[in-house]
Amino acid sequence: MISFSLDGKRALVTGANTGIGQAIAVGLAQAGAHVIAAGRSSCAETVRLTGGTELRIDFADPMAARDAFVDPVDILVNNAGIIRRADSVDFTEADWDAVMDVNLKAVFFTCQAFAKAAFARGAGGRIINIASLLSFQGGIRVPSYTASKHGVAGLTKLLANEWAARGINVNAVAPGYIETNNTDALRADPDRSAAILDRIPAGRWGQASDIAGAAVFLASPASAYIHGAVLNVDGGWLAR
Repeated sequence: MISFSLDGKRALVTGANTGIGQAIAVGLAQAGAHVIAAGRSSCAETVRLTGGTELRIDFADPMAARDAFVDPVDILVNNAGIIRRADSVDFTEADWDAVMDVNLKAVFFTCQAFAKAAFARGAGGRIINIASLLSFQGGIRVPSYTASKHGVAGLTKLLANEWAARGINVNAVAPGYIETNNTDALRADPDRSAAILDRIPAGRWGQASDIAGAAVFLASPASAYIHGAVLNVDGGWLAR
C-alpha cells in the first residue's frame, strides 16, 4: 500500500519562518511529522501552525548546523536561502560570497551533518533540497544565486549517488515563480511581472503552499525509489 504518512518522523526545515519554508513545515506537520522550524529569524508563527519546536540558526555561517542533529532527525529540508540582484558587471565579491555561503556551502555541510548522525545511529533518512528554475536557466542580474542553484542540483545528484545505498534519499524541489519575499522585486516591476506571467502555462504565480505537496511526497514512503531527482513545481514554465 502506498503511504504518504510521516507519523513518528522528525523533520528539520531550514528557513522555516516564512514563505516556502513555512508552507513545507506546515505540510510535513499535516502529514504527521514533528517539525523543527529552523531560521535566523523567529519561527514562532510556524511553531504555532505546526505544533513543533524552534531552532534559531543563521546559515550565514555555513557550518551552523554542525550540532543540529544530536537528537535524531529523519527528514531534512534545506530551504534557507538569500538572493542579491545587480548587473553582473557591478556585482560585488561580498554579495557573491554571502549568497554562495548560505545557498550552497551551508546546504552541503548541513547535509553532511545530517548524514553523519544518521549513519552513526544506523539509520537512513530523507534530504530535500530547494533548488530553483535557475538550476536549469541563467536568469538575469542574479549571478551568485544562479550559480548556487545550479550547484544545489548537482550536489543533490552527487549525494544521491553516494548515499542511496546507505538508506538516505536525496532529492530536490525546483520551485517556479512563487509569491514570496524573494520575488517582491520582480512582482513590483510591471513589465517584468507581466512577461513572467505570460509564460507560465498555469496562468498564475505560484503560492508557497504549492511546494508543500512535493516536499511531503519526497519525504514519504511513496517516494522510496526516487534518488537524485529535481522535481519542477513551476506551473509548466520549463515545459514551454
